[in-house]
Amino acid sequence: MARRDLLVAAGVLRDRFGRVLLVGNDWQGLGRVRHTLPGGVVEPGETLLEALYREIAEETGLKLTGIKHMAYTVHIEDERRGERAIAVAFEATWEGLLNPADPDGFIVEARFCTPDEAVELLESPPMREPLHDYLKTGEPGRFYAFKGWDGRGGLRVPPLKAEPSAR
Repeated sequence: MARRDLLVAAGVLRDRFGRVLLVGNDWQGLGRVRHTLPGGVVEPGETLLEALYREIAEETGLKLTGIKHMAYTVHIEDERRGERAIAVAFEATWEGLLNPADPDGFIVEARFCTPDEAVELLESPPMREPLHDYLKTGEPGRFYAFKGWDGRGGLRVPPLKAEPSAR
């Protein structure tokens, strides 16, 4: 089986009420909607941030106006599927109105959810656990590693703390 390596950019976008934007994906066209943060795979020749801006526009109709910081990074090494995925989530500011125009036709909805609703809607532990931690603590920069999309072998690394300068 050929190995697939995926680099994914995702956005943590909040409205003025603190709700988090999720998109509903119907990847297989069978009516089984799975919720995720808006974002997607970085295309050849594209930077991570270029992909973030493009994917947010396609999946939500919103225009990013800035990046606050990197919220967290997730590494999934799924040997059963022959897949490695590295996803980087950025907290970002935005403007505009929700109007998904996904060229692939996978996005069937985009909506703001309370933090509790957002965490409940995310089925996969590698998607759910990092977002839950981030929304709960507000602490950016954590790294997560999983041995599969089912959450096996989960490892959470706290963000690095700046050491006092030696002057």
